[in-house]
Amino acid sequence: MSKVQLLLCGLLALAALGVAGAQQPADYRLYAGDKVEASVWKEPDLTRTVVVRPDGKFTIPLVGEVAAAGRTVTEIQTDIAARLKKYIPDPVVTVSVTEIDGNRVYVIGQVNKPGAYTMNPRLSVLQALSVAAGTTAFAALNDIIIVRGSGASQKTIKFRYTDISKGRDMEQNILLESGDVVIVP
Repeated sequence: MSKVQLLLCGLLALAALGVAGAQQPADYRLYAGDKVEASVWKEPDLTRTVVVRPDGKFTIPLVGEVAAAGRTVTEIQTDIAARLKKYIPDPVVTVSVTEIDGNRVYVIGQVNKPGAYTMNPRLSVLQALSVAAGTTAFAALNDIIIVRGSGASQKTIKFRYTDISKGRDMEQNILLESGDVVIVP
């Protein structure tokens, strides 16, 4: 077998085992709305598929409330395993992200398909405009803004599409964060 064939066989074997290749990076941090499956080896009654609630937590039997928002899968696995040790000797805990519905940005205004878009795992401003099917003929391309944050800590970031399309000021094409709103006036 060639190296390419061996690599393909290995990838197919991983896929057959349910390994998702790399849909989320190892350091992916959960958001409210994400769906996770938590299981404990040899304890089928403790297996749960849960949605991270708006308060950033989910509940597991014997463990109780688990803070999830802003944490990685590895951090959550360690936390659950530590809490289960008083009930189960050496628990083997697996936590996996099954849906990333909480990692969203919003594109509104003069775009062809305004709406909420899931980032898997990240989008730049240009990519967000692309998934919104581009701008309309009436868009003010040099007045696009990104609203980031909430409450009193909100800030706006300017984006001049014309500059980007000419290869200038590329630093404007920032990576969006969950909850960002791209406004195309």
